[in-house]
Amino acid sequence: MKEDTRLLRQVHPSFIQNGRVSSQAFRPTPKDGKKLSVYDGDAIEAPAAYEHYTKSLRQSSNGVMAVTCQECAQLELDAQNDPLEDFPEHALIDFSPYGTSATEKKAKLLRKRAEERNWLFWNTGS
Repeated sequence: MKEDTRLLRQVHPSFIQNGRVSSQAFRPTPKDGKKLSVYDGDAIEAPAAYEHYTKSLRQSSNGVMAVTCQECAQLELDAQNDPLEDFPEHALIDFSPYGTSATEKKAKLLRKRAEERNWLFWNTGS
């Protein structure tokens, strides 16, 4: 992936509070092994990523936001390809070197960057 590669993140409906995306959308949960799942934006466009996530993977999403590899690197977060057999566009943002407090701070900064970019895809039916 390149510096300007967009890392596409699905935003679950519960991550929108009072009309605003919470930093929770950019923070891995304990089950994620401190690695946040994203789509490699060089390999798939936001509408197709949304379609894959909601139809093929049968998960809930209101839309797609993104951060870049460079924005992750500025926060000392490693972004890496992690292709899966039925999901070749899969990538990860690795938070594993950081504790809870640092992870929360970094997630807030990623959310801020994504908000500045705005939605790449929004499900108007949401």
